[in-house]
Amino acid sequence: MIYITGDIHGEYKRLENKKLKKLTENDCLIVCGDFGFLWDDSEREKAVLRKISDKHFKTLFVDGTHENFHLLDRLPVVELFGGRAQQAEKNIYRLMRGEIYTIEGKTFFTFGGGESSDKELRMENGTWWKEEQPSIEEMAYGVENLDTVGRKVDYIVTHQPSMTDMALVDRRCSINPLSTYFDELSRNIVYKKWYFGSLHKNKRIPRGQCLFTDIVRIS
Repeated sequence: MIYITGDIHGEYKRLENKKLKKLTENDCLIVCGDFGFLWDDSEREKAVLRKISDKHFKTLFVDGTHENFHLLDRLPVVELFGGRAQQAEKNIYRLMRGEIYTIEGKTFFTFGGGESSDKELRMENGTWWKEEQPSIEEMAYGVENLDTVGRKVDYIVTHQPSMTDMALVDRRCSINPLSTYFDELSRNIVYKKWYFGSLHKNKRIPRGQCLFTDIVRIS
């Protein structure tokens, strides 16, 4: 089984939801950014990561905008579900930008990152990192990978939505280069559903779903 949810922001009790108690070592939970358990590298945080890792299922996450990218970039790169991932603990992995994974026979295109609306109020390399905004090279890599599969995947998992989907959920949100990139992709990719989490709402839209606290089964 594959379940997916929105931003967790280091809130461990979200991982104790009764829906997750039946998952086994063959199952996964995907988090749409702002995982939040790799933030200060403290002993307490490491203990929580080990506790999450001891759960039977795999926890997979794309990066969001409230992440310590210096910690994320230190994680070793491994092969997972046919793509590259970074391993944080035994059962915890960061799904990297522009990768395509095959999980339970379903293909997933993942692309984390975004632009913080409150970055002016945060301290660079302390509570905000410029690496949250994907590079042109990462965007190009995503397109190249999609080309290898004929620009067709089952699911797309991101932190931030496309410009079009953003307007369907919250018209107050501002446009940025990544949302524009996603908008272009959405017009040129065949996919079943797009999941994202940055808007902190639980809302279904025609070709996707904005997730926050909801935990939804994909397959």
